[in-house]
Amino acid sequence: MVPRIRRMHLPMKLSRHFCMLLGLLAFSSCSTVSDMVVSHVPQRHSGRASVVVDLSEQKAYLYRGREIAASSRISSGREGHRTPTGRFRVIRKHEDHRSSLYGDYVDRESGRVVRANVDVRKHRKARGTRYVGAAMPFYVEFSPSYGLHAGYLPGVPASHGCIRMPYWKARQFYRETRIGTPVVVRP
Repeated sequence: MVPRIRRMHLPMKLSRHFCMLLGLLAFSSCSTVSDMVVSHVPQRHSGRASVVVDLSEQKAYLYRGREIAASSRISSGREGHRTPTGRFRVIRKHEDHRSSLYGDYVDRESGRVVRANVDVRKHRKARGTRYVGAAMPFYVEFSPSYGLHAGYLPGVPASHGCIRMPYWKARQFYRETRIGTPVVVRP
């Protein structure tokens, strides 16, 4: 009789786990989950890494030799803040980078945001505030002040010139590139 009771609980446990998994998928972006899963698939390609960004497609490709090892949707520079095109090389990498131009002015005491989305060149800092640069995780700089990094993707060009990617994809590109890795940005 005991083994039979255990068998009855097993389907209930499985269905409970299945429901939890469905709930997690429902409350998270499916593309975020798939980005996380795909970015953790073992690499089968060998060769030197390179990056190609296609602005018209709003996609970035990570190559290993001549094979595409990964691809990602992106959000590039909007009107007035276009992403530069051409041939570049990675000049700097910083895992926890923050913008030195765009961010928020926050209260020194409480830390609450006093003025959001500022450009330090245009907006004066109010008394009693400090500047906190916008987070740019997994920053891979390929031209001075331009790089790939994790960020918001509205489905259209919307950045100040950088190339935003989903978190897990930015992490994957960050891990696979080195200083000197070729980066091509096509119009």
